[in-house]
Amino acid sequence: MQEKTKIVFEDYKKIIEQKLDEYIPVKYPEEIWESMRYSVLAGGKRLRPVLCLETCKVLSGDYTQAIPTACAIEMLHSQSLIHDDLPCMDNDDYRRGKPTNHKVFGESTAVLAGDALLSFAPQIIIQKTPKTVPEQSILRVLEEFLVSAGAEKLIAGQVVDIASEGKQIDKQTLNFIHDNKTAALFKLSLRTGAILGGADENKLKALTDYAEKLGLAFQIMDDILDVTSTLEELGKTPGKDEKEGKVTYISFYGLEESKKQLSSLCSEACDILEKNNIDSDILKEIAKNISERVN
Repeated sequence: MQEKTKIVFEDYKKIIEQKLDEYIPVKYPEEIWESMRYSVLAGGKRLRPVLCLETCKVLSGDYTQAIPTACAIEMLHSQSLIHDDLPCMDNDDYRRGKPTNHKVFGESTAVLAGDALLSFAPQIIIQKTPKTVPEQSILRVLEEFLVSAGAEKLIAGQVVDIASEGKQIDKQTLNFIHDNKTAALFKLSLRTGAILGGADENKLKALTDYAEKLGLAFQIMDDILDVTSTLEELGKTPGKDEKEGKVTYISFYGLEESKKQLSSLCSEACDILEKNNIDSDILKEIAKNISERVN
């Protein structure tokens, strides 16, 4: 990432970190709030909230109205990771280089922490979004958030992923899993940032298309790194997908073809920005970095 763009990205991250710390206090009963904070404040790239802030800024010249929504999306992402790591799901001991939530707080508290984040995040959107934002825009953002978090998107992808373990599945099923389990949160980030930035329908569609390409590219990158990286590099246990019989882009297409598809998706994402006059070095660099990370 170019130095100037990297500085802007890091500035966004600092804002997100500060606000997440502020939005999630510790109060009685302390254990649940500490469990929520443990996963949300565990670090990470903060890619999804950065996408939300940058999209809003590109369209409106300001990103501050999107900060609560960006933080809510990161809470939703953390919730999905807490539940994904549970013994009844993917059963992982590490996340972002640290013991997973259930390893520190126990399974019951981890389940409840995920539930708490899922219900707490929309409250942040309602309570913290500036009063200058039209109520209709906030309602649209809330609908986007709740649909993405629910049985039509994120949960749908997780259910089909679990049901497909150890089975031969077709291309359509593989794409369904990752379009909903991974790309849905990228689309949520871009679409809510666009709504809060006052996007017209053409810009909203273009950013949705960009997010879909980016989300699938990110999943392919994750599948590649799962077979090529160490625990220290990855921050979670590598090689688990193969051990658990999960169908990934690597098992479906092979390593080299997966790399080609990833590069193609990242190029297509950048082309969408160019064709629709969406001038953002951050959005372009994120797509390029995903491709470069495995090539």
